Amino acid sequence: MEIFNHNSNVPFLGMRRVSIAIAALLMLASIVLIFTKGLNYGLDFTGGVSIEVKYDRTVDIGEVRKALAEAGIENPVVQSLGGSRQVVIRLQPKDDKAVAASANLSESAKADRVAANVMAALKKERPDATLSSRNFVTAQVGDELKSDGSIAAVFVIIGIGVYLWIRFERRFAIAALATEVHDVLVTLGVIALVQREFDLTVLASVLAVIGYSINDKVVVFDRIRELFRLARKADPEEILNRSINTTLSRTIITSLFTGITMAALYFFGGPAVHGFAITMLIGIVVGTLSSIFVASPILLWLGVSKKDLMPQTRDNPELARRP
Repeated sequence: MEIFNHNSNVPFLGMRRVSIAIAALLMLASIVLIFTKGLNYGLDFTGGVSIEVKYDRTVDIGEVRKALAEAGIENPVVQSLGGSRQVVIRLQPKDDKAVAASANLSESAKADRVAANVMAALKKERPDATLSSRNFVTAQVGDELKSDGSIAAVFVIIGIGVYLWIRFERRFAIAALATEVHDVLVTLGVIALVQREFDLTVLASVLAVIGYSINDKVVVFDRIRELFRLARKADPEEILNRSINTTLSRTIITSLFTGITMAALYFFGGPAVHGFAITMLIGIVVGTLSSIFVASPILLWLGVSKKDLMPQTRDNPELARRP
């Protein structure tokens, strides 16, 4: 199945100055957005109140959200817990209008007041609701999660770079690292721009974007290595351009169907996975474009050539004899 002709010759490398300039501007704009507007951290990072509620009969999450909204409690995170008769509700005291007006209360007192207001709102709709537990999560836990998440992302990117250095060559690893940093920064920049809530599911999707993005680049890199081996007179720009063209259908089809899956997750998976699906959709678009317009121009700029892959060619004399 092909969307584009396998033998097409779209001059992607001819647009490299424009594409690299746009990529650099997007990275710079993303850094500015992250440091000025900042990420809209969710309860997982900022702390808040976690309330577990049990029901005697099956309860719908939408019903719980409606009851809280009618009581003036905004932005609650409501999830099923261990079945259809138990839910966990997480929110910050400031999201309860009645509690937010009481500025003289301690954090613990605010948490108790929030729990009382939540239970009053739920019992008004469903008298069978009972409080199972109430916990207050401090911002310190959120700071640890931010640190751990950042370290995880750095280690993932570095690990990918080491792997590509071993599998391909130093220039491929550098190009991959540069585009991975680009993809992550631009994805985070879009999230900061729209002020989408950044919680643990979004952090997980950012890590998934790193893995997904490198997949497309490895496919292109494999084709570049193959064409360098097969070509007797290998002009780097021509080889890189042919590699992008021959893998273009595969890249677009993979991104398209992954995007459809994420769209289905967004529309039918419920609010709990909205952040994950949206972030993945952003990352898919950014990663696909960087695989086509950014990775190969960086390779060309770094001076990749046939002689860089000659040791692998000598290991296979049959490939070396091919025209």
